[in-house]
Amino acid sequence: MMEGDFSPHRLTEPMQSGSAVPDGLCWVSVLSCLLLACSYVGSLYVWKSDLPRDHPTVIKRRFTSVLVVSGLSPLFVWAWRELTAVRTSASLLALMGIRLEGIVPAIVFPLLLTMVLFLGPLMQLAIDCPWTFTDGVKVALDPCFWSLCVSDMRWLRNQVVAPLTEELVFRACMLPMLVPCAGPATAIFTCPLFFGVAHFHHVIELLRFRQGTLAGIFLSAGHLMGPVLCHSFCNYMGFPAVSTALEHPQRLTILCSYLLGVLLFLFFLFPFTDPSFYGFPTPVCTLAPSASSLCFS
Repeated sequence: MMEGDFSPHRLTEPMQSGSAVPDGLCWVSVLSCLLLACSYVGSLYVWKSDLPRDHPTVIKRRFTSVLVVSGLSPLFVWAWRELTAVRTSASLLALMGIRLEGIVPAIVFPLLLTMVLFLGPLMQLAIDCPWTFTDGVKVALDPCFWSLCVSDMRWLRNQVVAPLTEELVFRACMLPMLVPCAGPATAIFTCPLFFGVAHFHHVIELLRFRQGTLAGIFLSAGHLMGPVLCHSFCNYMGFPAVSTALEHPQRLTILCSYLLGVLLFLFFLFPFTDPSFYGFPTPVCTLAPSASSLCFS
């Protein structure tokens, strides 16, 4: 049989975690991810409308379509696993980061790490905010505040639906399909490519550092919730306004916070993404064809 033969019976030979990559696996993985990405983005444009994207009617329609695609996305992983005969002891949901083991550190540590990276913007926000810390706590604990947020379609899109569905599709479903083929390190940088191809009109913005970081968090923690919360936080903060910081009256303090945030992020990156915190080894890492420092302490 020729090298790279894509015949079905070659793919039905069971692949155990840590074994050699069978012929055709990478093609199936890449095509499955591309199909899933196109299905997600295509669902956004099935509705014909001349209304702007921020109109509540448009947002509600897109909610419906992306939630349907996201709900069906585990079927892509199931079909991929059946076709390639990749076998692990972990369940399908566990491979996708939906599990209880290690969930508390998987929520706390990645979010803290992301907030450290945004130390500069957070400092600038704190300086410019007219509220005191006590006022902020009162607002955060006020049910009326959260009621207003939930009733705002744009807030729901940016803080809830987009982070949840995008992380489910582009992280939780794609990484289990890419890790057996490419390995953990390559898979981290491959996921944003599918995200960029699917959102080609935003390709420059979407291939930024954040995407690879969230993929690394998912691999290390083996949980979906951590990347979802980090994604939501990043959406809230937006891209750091460095140009505004340079013109700020207290720019020295803010710029020092930017630098300190980056240094602290690099310092805590490996300790906070140590797989031993989250249940060792994480389920998705059992799919790796060989040992990786990203998955194993």
